Amino acid sequence: MRILLVEDDKVLADALSRTLVQAAHAVDIVATGEEADHALGLGVHDLAILDIGLPGLSGLDVLRRLRGRKSTLPVLLLTALDSVEDRVRGLDLGADDYLAKPFDLPELEARVRALLRRSHNATPDLEHGLLRFDTVGRRVFYDKRPLELSPRELAMLELLLMRAGRVVSKEQLVNHLYGWGDVVGDNAIEVNVYRLRKKLEPLGCEIRTVRGMGYLMDRGDEAG
Repeated sequence: MRILLVEDDKVLADALSRTLVQAAHAVDIVATGEEADHALGLGVHDLAILDIGLPGLSGLDVLRRLRGRKSTLPVLLLTALDSVEDRVRGLDLGADDYLAKPFDLPELEARVRALLRRSHNATPDLEHGLLRFDTVGRRVFYDKRPLELSPRELAMLELLLMRAGRVVSKEQLVNHLYGWGDVVGDNAIEVNVYRLRKKLEPLGCEIRTVRGMGYLMDRGDEAG
């Protein structure tokens, strides 16, 4: 999934970004409310992690503008430990969840997973025949045996499984796999698809190319 991280503390932002990237998410980082408002207007993210205490436009103002555009994007607020009033205001403005600083990274990861599952109406496990994607542990199993995938392969498989039976375009994959700071080669998606296919095809799991449109995995009940 692609996450917008809005945090003006560079050390904290870098730590959170590393954690989320290791969990196979693409992460874009901005440090001000104005940058966040612009980024959210692009409509390319699956989740926003939004610090309330931002320079200039506050996190609450960013949230107010987002909901004013009728966006249903999941928003996880980061708040100071003693800002109970801000947390209440944030929830009233349409935030989906909040974390009070300081917090443990595993708790952040768990809340991110829960919000993403809820927004995509996904279950903790995505299944495709004997293939099982554990969205909580961020691991893939085939017939109960672990399958080793890189973070990008994991992210690609997750999107294909979540949209099983529907074509996923190259543009959707780029938006899902890469953040703004990532270098994306002309054939980057083709290379990632090729590598994932090499691991899945011996297991009878097919990623089909729909010429001129994108890639497709059949629904799990049609697999095998």
